[in-house]
Amino acid sequence: MTLTPDQIAEFRKQRYNATVIHRDLLHSDLMVIRIKPDFPRPKYDGGQYCTLGLANFEPRAAGCQHEHLQPEDMLKLVRRSYSISSSIYSEGHTLRDQTQDDWLEFYIVLVRENPDGRVPALTPRLFTLEVGDRIALGEKITGHFNLHPVKPTDDIVFLGTGTGEAPHNAMVNELLVRGHEGTITNACCVRYTKDLGYLETHYRLMKQFPQYKYLPLTTRETLSEGKMYIQDLITSGELAEHVAERGGRFSPETTHVFLCGNPKMIGIPFKEKETGTWKYPEPKGVIEILEGMGFKADNPQLKVEGNVHFEKYW
Repeated sequence: MTLTPDQIAEFRKQRYNATVIHRDLLHSDLMVIRIKPDFPRPKYDGGQYCTLGLANFEPRAAGCQHEHLQPEDMLKLVRRSYSISSSIYSEGHTLRDQTQDDWLEFYIVLVRENPDGRVPALTPRLFTLEVGDRIALGEKITGHFNLHPVKPTDDIVFLGTGTGEAPHNAMVNELLVRGHEGTITNACCVRYTKDLGYLETHYRLMKQFPQYKYLPLTTRETLSEGKMYIQDLITSGELAEHVAERGGRFSPETTHVFLCGNPKMIGIPFKEKETGTWKYPEPKGVIEILEGMGFKADNPQLKVEGNVHFEKYW
């Protein structure tokens, strides 16, 4: 099935409802993109997400896993959920009030192939977008991953991997704009330094806000902060030391922890079908480590609200 230019134009007219207004390619496989909807941008809380979508007929980035589509698939819209990010500062280098923006920012990594054989459908198409191109943006922004449980004096710890720091950026912005009094410690683990897309922004924040500390971690090269995983940061005691440096206390009584990124890092407990008991996955994730220290993770199924929060939309 070969689509005509008129068919493509009509599909985009009917199904796309937003425009790319900014694209920053940080390296070949990592970008920051801003999208402005045709409709009034919905209000949202830092940490929430919405969907992006493109049709199967759109071009794909080179060097990605081969995709074989049936003719009837070409006019299907591929959608995925993405957390809303934030550059935190405005172009004038002042703290951004993201509630006033009429666009949304996303922090996206190019998935070239999946080890399980599933062909990446959306990110290879997202990476061909240029400013002015059209896209489908979900009209509903949702998610329970937000700052609602946080009190003004609580100590906050964000632990993320890769582009999992996107919602944490939006949360950091929200906390600083509203004058949060407690300490804010933000760690992000990636393979290489080049994968820390917001690094300079966080260094600037540390200079401006005494209660803020950013910990960039890498697993395949060594930064001054060390070569380690998030789990190592906690079990070594270094995370607690960094919180204490800013006058805080890494404690279940005073701290909220937010987790986003690789599911293996988070380690969400699951209910075993055979026994009906709750178990931690292998390898050991952050939730198991923190619960061993007295923290308690949210469990929507059991209607438990804890002080360890995560978004589950994989």
